[in-house]
Amino acid sequence: MTSFTLTKHHGLGNDFLVLVDLDGVHPVDALVARALCDRHRGVGADGVIRVTAGTEGADVTMQLRNADGSLAEMSGNGIRCLAQAVHGAGLVDGLNLTVATAAGVRRLTLRGGDGPAVVQVSVDMGPARIGPEEPQPTPGRGVRPVDMGNPHLVVWGPAFTTEDVLGMGPQIEARTAGGVNVEFVTLGPAADELTMRVWERGVGETQACGTGACAAAAAAHEWGLVGPRVVVHQPGGDAEVEIRPDTVILTGPSELVARVEVDLDEVTAR
Repeated sequence: MTSFTLTKHHGLGNDFLVLVDLDGVHPVDALVARALCDRHRGVGADGVIRVTAGTEGADVTMQLRNADGSLAEMSGNGIRCLAQAVHGAGLVDGLNLTVATAAGVRRLTLRGGDGPAVVQVSVDMGPARIGPEEPQPTPGRGVRPVDMGNPHLVVWGPAFTTEDVLGMGPQIEARTAGGVNVEFVTLGPAADELTMRVWERGVGETQACGTGACAAAAAAHEWGLVGPRVVVHQPGGDAEVEIRPDTVILTGPSELVARVEVDLDEVTAR
């Protein structure tokens, strides 16, 4: 029997299974990720994060697979969940952490949250690379690509329905080589606030997206709709984004949900 322990966390309802594997003895391939993330026959999650020994001078290295088994470069909610798992396992001293990701090294700071199972984490997400505005046939809407180390397409408009998200999201993802995360963003309800729903590549609609919140805030700031400090309201909760000249800072919670003992042979046999 091949068994290991995972911790399950969520960042604003965007949930992840975290495997601390510093010895590198438990690789997570696409089959394993799909089996673990299955919400009916597995544990259930939007993605699986494997934590291995640090590279590039970082404390640890992050490997992320989406629920469909595909690899992802980065997740703003997922890296906060990783930080809580690593800190909880006693792998770092203090409240500062550096993580090597496929999008580059990210620096994180932890502090206490609302309850013993919750931490607040700020992440230096790196710069937002904002592309030129794309043609949009619908009046009153705007479309802009943003690279946060992973690809995003921010669609801004006065209102979006569930039909928009579930219809346009997979269509846009399918026609983009390698897939893309799609943010549906409206202004408000107050000044320097945005309301967002997201279609994530390899997953579908999720409760929140950290890199997506950064992309939405950066695009809205470029459009002149918000200032440098933005609250992004999502179905799972609110993220705080600060736009700086050379980087974007994301702040939000991570909550420990459970510790799970997994029999890998059983999971992958289903």
